Amino acid sequence: MLKVANSVIDASRITGVLPVVNGGTGVTTSTGTGNTVLSAAPTLSGDVNLSTGNLVIGTAGKGIDFSADPSAAGMTSELLADYEEGTWTPVITASAGVLTSYSIISAVYTKVGRLVVATSRFTITNAGTGSGNLIVTLPFTAGTQDSTGATFESVIAGDAGRAWVSAGSASMSVAKYNNTTYCVLNSTVTATSIYSV
Repeated sequence: MLKVANSVIDASRITGVLPVVNGGTGVTTSTGTGNTVLSAAPTLSGDVNLSTGNLVIGTAGKGIDFSADPSAAGMTSELLADYEEGTWTPVITASAGVLTSYSIISAVYTKVGRLVVATSRFTITNAGTGSGNLIVTLPFTAGTQDSTGATFESVIAGDAGRAWVSAGSASMSVAKYNNTTYCVLNSTVTATSIYSV
């Protein structure tokens, strides 16, 4: 039986597909003779399978609530309210001097909740007077925690390096492990940083 507010619908007498849509005042179901308003916050038991389409979160800040799971001390949220993936166009500068030119090969990111993995690959086509660390703008501004990542320079010497994002920063710094400059002509660098927003 399908319980509806203060009445009951005999589901065995409904034939065909039973569409369920958000009717504004609550979930409604078409029975063939009109719409019946269900609870505004229906509770389902068992698994829910979507044969086609997506589960769409219709309000910003809402998502999947894991509060029924045990949580560690200090937990501040159990709501997964965001997922995003895409590209951005980083701006690259040097911590000292001026880069004359560079080309972006790729820049992709994935954001799950507050965690962002951002990877950019670029070539320094003319280092100009640039020296020191490379500064690469990010798709999101970091939150209150410093974070780190890794880099790899694939053209000149194949040097591994490090990337880091300072708390509150909108860019990551890129350097070789020995802190020598990455601003080398025709040097292609892949830099990945994992940080929170």
